[in-house]
Amino acid sequence: MKSAFFLAAAMLAAPAFADDLSFNASLTSDYRYRGISQSRLLPAVQGGADFASAATGWYVGAWASTIHWTRDAGGSGRVELDVYAGKRGQLTEDISYDAGVLAYVYKGRLPGLDNPDTTELYAQLGYGPATLKYSHCVTNLFGFVDSRNSGYLDLGANIDAGAGYTVNLHAGHQRVQNNSASDYSDWKLGVTRNLGLASVQLAAVGTDAGKTAYASPANGKFLGKRALQLTVSRTF
Repeated sequence: MKSAFFLAAAMLAAPAFADDLSFNASLTSDYRYRGISQSRLLPAVQGGADFASAATGWYVGAWASTIHWTRDAGGSGRVELDVYAGKRGQLTEDISYDAGVLAYVYKGRLPGLDNPDTTELYAQLGYGPATLKYSHCVTNLFGFVDSRNSGYLDLGANIDAGAGYTVNLHAGHQRVQNNSASDYSDWKLGVTRNLGLASVQLAAVGTDAGKTAYASPANGKFLGKRALQLTVSRTF
């Protein structure tokens, strides 16, 4: 919670240096994070705001989504709040970088589990349409006991296909410290169409996660199963 507090304070101070303010909103058929459904395979409403400085590369922001997993696990929250800050820029003419800190904040604790609040440090390199990102957990990970120093490796690409279409590719691997049964890999193959007023993405997603480790406590359904995901979003 302390990390979230300091990041929120940074956001309040952001207008003093930020020269770009943007908002985003989306509706998705299933909120998948690292391949695992956070909304019990049901739709979710999402939105956020970002402050960024083109001159310095510094940015801060916040994003929120409706969720089900914390309530299903015996908690009281229905919303995930992400608060983040970082710096992006160019290492060379062809290679970009992005590094920062991200705090995931939830309401209340989960019976029998650790505090679900999670803080990660991340670093990303980009080359053309491709990115390679590593996120390192400096707290326990999403309620897993004794899971500090877990890590997630993310390889992705957004390829301009012309006529307003973008091909979205992603492969990732989640390592849960001291809980190898919860390690897994995930993937995503999607196409986004920019319609001007909004963007629409249709994607196939899936994981090789353990069906027991990632079963919904509400109904036993596997939250990492292969599925089609439809998302409508707008940035303004």
